Amino acid sequence: MEEIKQRLRQLKLSGAVKALEGRNEYALKNKVSYLDFLELVLEDEWVTRQNNAYHRRLLQSKLNEQKRLDNFDFTAQPELDKTIVMELSSCRFINQKQNIILMGNPGVGKTHLANGLGLEALKNGHTVQLIHANSLIDQLHRSKADGSYQKLLSKLSKLNLLILDEVGFKKFPQNGIDDFFEVIRQRYESGSIILTTNRKFEDWEQLFGDKVMASAIIDRLVHHAFIVKITGNSYRVKNMAMPEIT
Repeated sequence: MEEIKQRLRQLKLSGAVKALEGRNEYALKNKVSYLDFLELVLEDEWVTRQNNAYHRRLLQSKLNEQKRLDNFDFTAQPELDKTIVMELSSCRFINQKQNIILMGNPGVGKTHLANGLGLEALKNGHTVQLIHANSLIDQLHRSKADGSYQKLLSKLSKLNLLILDEVGFKKFPQNGIDDFFEVIRQRYESGSIILTTNRKFEDWEQLFGDKVMASAIIDRLVHHAFIVKITGNSYRVKNMAMPEIT
């Protein structure tokens, strides 16, 4: 048994190593054929590799495992159509290179929804990254200084799903608008974006400080997009403890 385990380790079949003794006992007890035994061990190896790949993608994605779709409070946002969100969770929009725009006031659950959809994408084997919009601008700016700008753009363009959180939370620096446009341009019709924003599109000219650039960015984002507007009240305000009046 130990010699077999050693061979499996040399072949980097760690899942098979862990399962071998248990599967062997099961096979002897149930008189499993050699081929069926081999199939069981290979299945264990495959499951282990799938789990390891998922956790690697999760770590790289910067997603929050606690913000799932199954614990999103749809009752607090009665005007939000749950069936639409569940349909989007199938991740067909990624295969079709479509975008999702989540619009609404601060605190209505946009980031939670985006994160939850990102987790569903991970389960479906997709590569995902969530990043705050202004952090993205900062990373792109710093990458120019160390010569990694094109490498970063290439990495972002190859993701199956890029989640840009809180566009409009604060005004973009003027030297970052071109970089933001470049990310959107490279992913246009080649990779999906989920974008959360508390700004209406008509406010984006002010956000970017450039009407032409704002129009170009919006045009590429909405061309193949689901636009979900959340009009309910803020969770944070709802759950805030109000002082007792005496």
